[in-house]
Amino acid sequence: MALQWVMAEVQRTTTGWFPVARATAVGTTPVPVGAGGRAYVLVRLRPGGEVSAFPARCPHRLVPLTAATTVDGTLQCPYHGWRFDGDGRCVDVPSLGPAGSPPPRADLTPPWAVEERHGWVWLAPERTAVALPPRPVSPPEPEPVPAPADLGGPLLDNLHPGLRHAWHPVALSRELRPGGWLMVRLLGRTWVLRRTAGSVAVEPPAGGVRERGGVVELAPAEPAGSADAPLDLPEVGDRRFVGDWLAPERAAVPAGPLLDTFLDAAHVPVVHGVGRLTADPEVPAVDVVEEPGGFTAVQDLDASPHPPPAGPSRVATSVYRVPFRVRLRVDCPRTGAVRTLVHLLQPEDADSTRVYTRVLLSAGPGRPLPGPDALAAAVGDVRGALAEDLELHAQLGLPGLPLRPREELHVPADACGVALRRALADLVAGRG
Repeated sequence: MALQWVMAEVQRTTTGWFPVARATAVGTTPVPVGAGGRAYVLVRLRPGGEVSAFPARCPHRLVPLTAATTVDGTLQCPYHGWRFDGDGRCVDVPSLGPAGSPPPRADLTPPWAVEERHGWVWLAPERTAVALPPRPVSPPEPEPVPAPADLGGPLLDNLHPGLRHAWHPVALSRELRPGGWLMVRLLGRTWVLRRTAGSVAVEPPAGGVRERGGVVELAPAEPAGSADAPLDLPEVGDRRFVGDWLAPERAAVPAGPLLDTFLDAAHVPVVHGVGRLTADPEVPAVDVVEEPGGFTAVQDLDASPHPPPAGPSRVATSVYRVPFRVRLRVDCPRTGAVRTLVHLLQPEDADSTRVYTRVLLSAGPGRPLPGPDALAAAVGDVRGALAEDLELHAQLGLPGLPLRPREELHVPADACGVALRRALADLVAGRG
C-alpha cells in the first residue's frame, strides 16, 4: 500500500521514477512514451544496445521523432536528416555541409536518467533522490502518452480566421463546366460555384470570386493589401513552353507545413534522394528578397564547394505569394532549358488540403518543344515527389505552421521558410 501511494504521488509530479515501457518492446524503432506529463521516445541506437530516451520532437521543425530512424548509432530525423547521439547532442546537420557546426540549441534535452530494470524501462525526467527505480509489487501501469505537445503560438492552421482576407484556389477552370456547378470546401465552410454566361458566381456571397491562369479563386472576405499580390507566370503564353495541370490531390495535412516543404531544399536529399544533393546535402546560399505579399528567392544549385563533375549549371528561382501560392523554376543557363512547377493549396478543413500542381517545360530558345514523352517523364517525377512529401506529412501529423521565430530552430538553409513565416504572420495580423 505504501508503494502504491508513493507511485501515485510520483505520477502527479515530474520527479521520481516512471515505468514507461517493457524492455522487450524497445528496439531500433522509436517508441512513444509519457513520463511526468512529458512526451518522450525510447530507442536502442544499435541492435541490442542500451535504451536511450529523447524529447518527442526535433527542435528544428518540431517534427515527431517517432518517425525517426537509427543510423550508425545515432537517431536521424526523417525530415532534414539531423542526427543525435545517445546523449541528445546534435552531431550532424547535413544542410550545413561537412565543415558546419550544429548550433547549441540543436541539442536534445534527454530526461535526467534512464534505467532498464525488472523487465521495464524507467525514466526520471528530473533529478531524483532515489538512485534506482523501485521493484514493483505488481505489474506497473505506464501513464498514457501525452497528446502532441503545444507547438507554441501563434500557429497557422487551415481554419485560421486571418486566411479569410486572401485569395484561395477552389477548382481548376476545366472542372467547372458551362451551366454546371461545383460544391467546394474552404476554411471549414461549404461554397457552391456556378458557371453562367461565361462568368463564375458563388453562394453564399463571398468577398470575391475570379478566374486566373486556369484556376477559380475565392476570397471568403474582401482581400486587402498584400493578399491581392499576383503570382506571375511568364511561362504561360510563352510558345517555348509545354505543360499541364496534374490531377488535384487531397492531403490530410494543413497547407502551411506542406507549402513550407515545397520551398525547402534541405529536405530533398533526405526525403527524395534525387539530384546533386544526394551526394552533397549541403544547401547553397539563397538570396531572398522580400516583396509585398511574399518574396523571391534565387539559388545557384551548383555553387556549393563540391559541384558536380559535369553537367549544366542550374539556378533555382522561387516566387511565393500569400497565403499558399508558389512558383518554383529551375533554369539551366548553358542550354536554356527551363522546368517550372506551380503549387497552389486550398485549405479545405482542419485536416484536409487540396493540392493543385502545374508542370511547365522548355528546351530553350531555338530548340524543339519538349515532346509528350519528356512531359510525361517530368509529370511522373513531380507526381512521385509529391507522393513522398504527402507520405512524410502523414507520418509527422503537424497541426499547423508556427509563426513565432523562436518556436523553431532555424539554420541558413531555412531562409525561405523564415520569409514564409514572416509573410504569413503579416497577413493574418493585417499588416500586409
